[in-house]
Amino acid sequence: MDPLYIEDTDDWLGTPTPLETCRHQLRMYENEFEALTLQLQRALENVQGLVRDNDRITQERDSLRAKLMSVESELLTEKRKFVQVEHQRSFLHDENQRLLQERRDSEEE
Repeated sequence: MDPLYIEDTDDWLGTPTPLETCRHQLRMYENEFEALTLQLQRALENVQGLVRDNDRITQERDSLRAKLMSVESELLTEKRKFVQVEHQRSFLHDENQRLLQERRDSEEE
């Protein structure tokens, strides 16, 4: 070995050739691509699961909303009935008081 080329140790230190470096880099990219593909697949499955959950919850919400509207309608109907009964009671009470007063007046005469 020539003493002037003491730094030229590429051939005996096992330094990879440019082609070997490219192949190694390609394998690293392939591994990273596979890992990212798996992560993407898991993310898609998670999103699909969330969409299914959202659809189920939306249906449940709509069902509960319909039940609530039905119960509110029934409650309003019952409230109207109570108001009518209260009105009738008030009317009958007033009429009863009027008749009692007439009777008292007629008895006093």
